[in-house]
Amino acid sequence: MGIADIVSGIFKPIADVVEHVTVSGDEKAALQTAVLGGQLNAAKAVTDYEQQLLQGQSDAIKAEAQGNGVLQRNWRPITMLTFLGLVVCDSFGWLHSPLAPQAWQLLQIGLGGYVVGRSVEKVAPSVIGAITAAVKK
Repeated sequence: MGIADIVSGIFKPIADVVEHVTVSGDEKAALQTAVLGGQLNAAKAVTDYEQQLLQGQSDAIKAEAQGNGVLQRNWRPITMLTFLGLVVCDSFGWLHSPLAPQAWQLLQIGLGGYVVGRSVEKVAPSVIGAITAAVKK
């Protein structure tokens, strides 16, 4: 379930009530616009928060990469390469016992964090711009 689904789920009961309110067409349209504006504002706030969270994570990774010690700069790549090696060994049956599901999840999170984090950094400004433009209308 994505953030958009959560925000929509919060505002759906309100939108349903507005749909069944017996007022003039102009008043109903104004109410629907207000509900949609609230939904867009909530979505923008969540998107802003996620962007700040990703920026903080990105800053931490950059600080580690620019650190003084070799281990400080390379512990994440070393960890991920170790898990990748374990996955390859597991795939060929070279391990005494198969990897636990948690190891697979850790690898997915580790690799996904780099890919998704970078993708969101590139896309987030466009999404925020679109939401802001929709709210201003």
